[in-house]
Amino acid sequence: MRYSTRIKPISYFKANAAEILADLSEGAEPMILTQNGEAKAIVQDIRDYEKTQETLAMLKILALGMEDLRAGRVKPLEEVVARLKDRGQDENG
Repeated sequence: MRYSTRIKPISYFKANAAEILADLSEGAEPMILTQNGEAKAIVQDIRDYEKTQETLAMLKILALGMEDLRAGRVKPLEEVVARLKDRGQDENG
């Protein structure tokens, strides 16, 4: 992703907020906002933000699973399936 053309001072955002939000909703890349020449915030479409959050959640789940695997906190598939079948039979009579 190239953000070089999407870096603007906060004053630009204040003056053009409606246009920027419309551009974002139409698929424009996120915009980096600066204050006193320093990057301070990123403005992006809510759908893109939600996708990013979902991706991060999935990566966290994957990392936790890999941690469990390395620590030996796993069970063979056959054992899990057998336990689920036994549990289902206990509940059904």
